[in-house]
Amino acid sequence: MINDALLSKILVINLSKWEYHTLERPELFRERLGGAGVAIRLLDEFCPEGADPLGPENPIILSVGAVTSLFPLASKCVAMFKSPLTGNLGESHGGGRTPFAIRSAGYGAIVITGAASHPVYLSITKDGVAFRDARALWGTARSDTVARIIRSKDGTPGARTILRIGRAGENLVRFANVTSETYRHFGRMGLGAVFGSKKLKAVLVSGDELISVSDQKKYREVYDTLYEQVTKSSLMQKYHEIGTPVNVKSLSAMGSLPVKNLTEQRLDNSDNLSGEEFARLFLSRRVACSHCPVSCIHIGQIRIPYPNDPYFFKTIPVSYDYELIYSLGFMLGVSDPQDVLMLIDSIEQTGLDAMSAGVCAAWATEAMQNGIIGPQETGVNLKFGDTPQYLQFFELLAGQSNQFYRDIGKGAEYAASQYGGTQYALSFGKNEMPGYHTGPATYIGYICGARHSHLDNAGYSIDQKPVEKSPGTPEEIAEELYHEEAYRQILSSLVVCFFARGLYSREVIREVLSISGIDMTIEELDILGRDILYEKYLFKLREGFSLEPDKVQIPSRIFELSSGKGMIREEEVRRGVARYKSLLEEKSP
Repeated sequence: MINDALLSKILVINLSKWEYHTLERPELFRERLGGAGVAIRLLDEFCPEGADPLGPENPIILSVGAVTSLFPLASKCVAMFKSPLTGNLGESHGGGRTPFAIRSAGYGAIVITGAASHPVYLSITKDGVAFRDARALWGTARSDTVARIIRSKDGTPGARTILRIGRAGENLVRFANVTSETYRHFGRMGLGAVFGSKKLKAVLVSGDELISVSDQKKYREVYDTLYEQVTKSSLMQKYHEIGTPVNVKSLSAMGSLPVKNLTEQRLDNSDNLSGEEFARLFLSRRVACSHCPVSCIHIGQIRIPYPNDPYFFKTIPVSYDYELIYSLGFMLGVSDPQDVLMLIDSIEQTGLDAMSAGVCAAWATEAMQNGIIGPQETGVNLKFGDTPQYLQFFELLAGQSNQFYRDIGKGAEYAASQYGGTQYALSFGKNEMPGYHTGPATYIGYICGARHSHLDNAGYSIDQKPVEKSPGTPEEIAEELYHEEAYRQILSSLVVCFFARGLYSREVIREVLSISGIDMTIEELDILGRDILYEKYLFKLREGFSLEPDKVQIPSRIFELSSGKGMIREEEVRRGVARYKSLLEEKSP
């Protein structure tokens, strides 16, 4: 039994020395709440300035939050590291059972340093760490096969999670991801490549500790209120029934979906890729992260007939969501939903990040159309809408089969710097773009956000507001983005799923924190959010990032095609970036 809800213990593992130890840092968790707040502090402590992202000195930080395992939708774990894709801050959030398992093992954070001499996986329990030989698993094609083998060897009790990489991570593709529970991922920014550089095939964490709270009556009252709000929320119902692909129809109608590398606004037969159509044709079940009643993870079932037997099928379960449909459907001009599911399954088994992989493939397709590259580089003849060619492309990319694939495995911006086509390499802060071409707020958010992600500050949401409620100037847009991103640092520290941001108001956050023995005022929460955001910015600056006008690269393609808000002007975007930069720097000593 964990006698108190306050987090305190950090597990530190050194792969180079095959050793581990624990640290007790209760004040760090009390002041920073856990999650992103603790992770950025630990990253600053454990990552030397100028560290090679693929070197042994780059740490992997896994951190859970003050209300993990206690309240609904407090179901995420934060991973931080130096990104091999961007060269500065790497941050990724994963769900499933991972946060529950880490906390049930008695830890608030896990820090993995060094690099093993041969492939290993770690088995972590409340009693410590076992280093297991993973040479037989290195190169294993399917992620679920790796998990099944590890489960059979490590029959540990309690809540269990298995984080693992695929061939893309082993081969150091800079945007390789880490899979957990088959349908959840630490995506974006290349955590899989950091695992691969450490010869770390997988991490198993299991725990069976329970958490006690001092005031059971108050805990039950707060929990029940939140649970009722979650289960009766129309927003959460939408995520349960259709999932994030519910956005497809509205974004397509607005002309806000990037199609064929943002050369078009709409795709013929785009309704085939709507969330409603995926649910009608393919939905087989829904899956939830631990401590989440929403079940937003939608699993589609595809049936592939065996040759010469019309009644016998191979069935493949595939998890789909909006960003995957955008990057592997609309971005590649693929309008057949079964083809999209096949591309998703290919990505899953290689361990690539789907969004980066799709955007890189779209750039390569246009570059081939323009004669910048040819089949001699790619080994395939890429055409928008040609699924078989893209399936081969992703296999070659994961395998890093030649110099071209080693170049594009460093991201679209890097590949364009080597071959040309920078104006349509859709990358922001070296991270490939998400699926929103809604207006200027989106792009100001991509450029300035700590992760260069739509999830940092929801610029797409600002763009879609009615005119009377929208910020008027680029400077006002930047201010709204900044305050939203600062608030999200608190959610990322708790760690609460962003889907629940409308339920976890500052007042509710104060209540749930009090259950964990942490008392903070709303003003203190706001200050902490700004502090965490500023610390992320300082780490990025330390590692070479800059928001100076001559350093901010913006692909001109975004100014050539009308968005949901009409044509976007470069001068407006740059004004917004300048204002965001000034807001960050207002915290400077």
